[in-house]
Amino acid sequence: MKWKCVIADDTEIDNLTVVSYAKRFPFFEIVGAFQSSQQALACIEKNPIDVIFLDIDMPNLSGIELRKKVSEIPACVFITSHTEYAIEGFELDALDYIVKPLTFDRFQKTVKRIEEFMDIRQKASLFDASIGGDAIFIKEGHAETKVKMTDIIYLEALKNYTLIVTSEKKHRVLLNIGTLLKDDNFQSFIRVHRGFAVQKHLIKTIRANEIELEYTITIPLGRGYKENLNKLL
Repeated sequence: MKWKCVIADDTEIDNLTVVSYAKRFPFFEIVGAFQSSQQALACIEKNPIDVIFLDIDMPNLSGIELRKKVSEIPACVFITSHTEYAIEGFELDALDYIVKPLTFDRFQKTVKRIEEFMDIRQKASLFDASIGGDAIFIKEGHAETKVKMTDIIYLEALKNYTLIVTSEKKHRVLLNIGTLLKDDNFQSFIRVHRGFAVQKHLIKTIRANEIELEYTITIPLGRGYKENLNKLL
C-alpha cells in the first residue's frame, strides 16, 4: 500500500533532506516537494494526500496556517526549529513534531508512528453511515452497532479519534471531533471545549468552567467556547 505525501519547507537543504529520507521507504509516493506553502496548497487541492511533512516558519502562509486549510490530510508531521509551536501543532492533530536538525534515526521513528497510525486507521472502528438522519452505524471489529442520535450524550476528542458516549457505552471512531461535527447528523451538538461537544438539549447547568448535563454528567467548559453557549442561549 502506498501513501501519497507532500513536503513543504522553504529551506532548500531541509527540503532535500526530507525528500531523501522519505525516498528510502517504498510506501511513500512523493507527489510534490515545495519551498512555498502556497505551492503545496495548490498541489493538495488537486490530489488526495495521505501524509504531509511541514515546516512551520514559512513566509506568507505558515505551516500552522497551511495545516488548518488541509485538516483532512490524515497524517501531519511538523519539522521545525521552533519548539514553542509544539502545543499548537498537536492541537491541529499533528501525528508528530520533529525539532531540527533532522536526523534519519528520528525520521525513522516518525515513519514507524505513521505506519502504526495508518494500520489502525484501516482496521479500527469507523463511523460508517446514517439511516434517515436519526441513527449511525459504528463498525466495531466485524460487527456493526446501530446507535441512535438521541442516545448520544456527548463527544470526547482523543487525539485522532472521537469517543461517542451514550449512557451505556463509549464507542471509538477514527475521525477527529472537528470532522465529526461537520456531519449533518451532528448538528444538534455544540462544541464547549477543545475536547468536548455536547447535545444542546441535555445542557442542564452552565457554570464558570464546567457544564452539567442530564445523567449527572459534568463536562469542562473551555474559555474560548463560551461564546458558542451565549449564542445558544
